[in-house]
This record gives sequence, structure tokens and C-alpha cells, in this order.
Amino acid sequence: MPFPDCGASYNPPRMRILVWLLRAFLFFALFAFALNNLEPVTVHWFFGVQWQSPLVIVVLVAFGLGCALGVLAMVPAWWKHRRTRREPGASLERTPAPGPSAAAAEVPTTTTAAALEAEHPPREGLGL
Repeated sequence: MPFPDCGASYNPPRMRILVWLLRAFLFFALFAFALNNLEPVTVHWFFGVQWQSPLVIVVLVAFGLGCALGVLAMVPAWWKHRRTRREPGASLERTPAPGPSAAAAEVPTTTTAAALEAEHPPREGLGL
């Protein structure tokens, strides 16, 4: 069966049903979690400040604040990536790999002890 002309975002009907079932399960699981955690709790802040709210609200606020702090922690890395990508000389294209003739020319035909010592660091003190 050929794909209709919908672009890259085409989802077969079975996949759409599976996604909606997953969403429904997640909704009902969170709803049950909320119903099971309606007891009031008190959050004690500094200097005697208190906040009283249902437990589910406290958990969801803590989760939301954690997500927000995680996104804020990533912002400098995103800015740096955008800045390096927009630099005039920066190119993300790969340079072509050398052909087989260039790779074969670099491989030594004989392996000598001096060549092996030059490639590997000394193993003194390792007990080998």
C-alpha cells in the first residue's frame, strides 16, 4: 500500500489508535494518582512561612519547577550551539573520507618494535 501524499508526518490508523490508547492510559493513571493524594499537606518554607495544599498539587508544582529548571540549565548550551552554527566559517558538513589508496599508503607494511612503542604509551608500573 503506497503512502498518501501527506509528507513525513503520516501515521497509519493503527498507530493513531495506539497513541490515543497510550494518552488515555496516562490520563487515567494521573487522574487516579490525583484522587489518591488529596490529603492536605503543609510545606514549611524559611522564616516561618507555610503553604498548605493537597499533596497532588505539591507534587505537580515540584515536577513543573524541576522541568523548568532543567530547561533553564540547557539554555546556555543551546545558545552556544546556535552561535557556533551561525558563525560564517562554521560548516557542519562532513569532509570526505580519504579513499582506499590514501589509507593503504599510510599503513606500514612491516611492524617493528620501534613502531609499536611509538604507537602505545609505556606500560611501566602497570604490572604487565
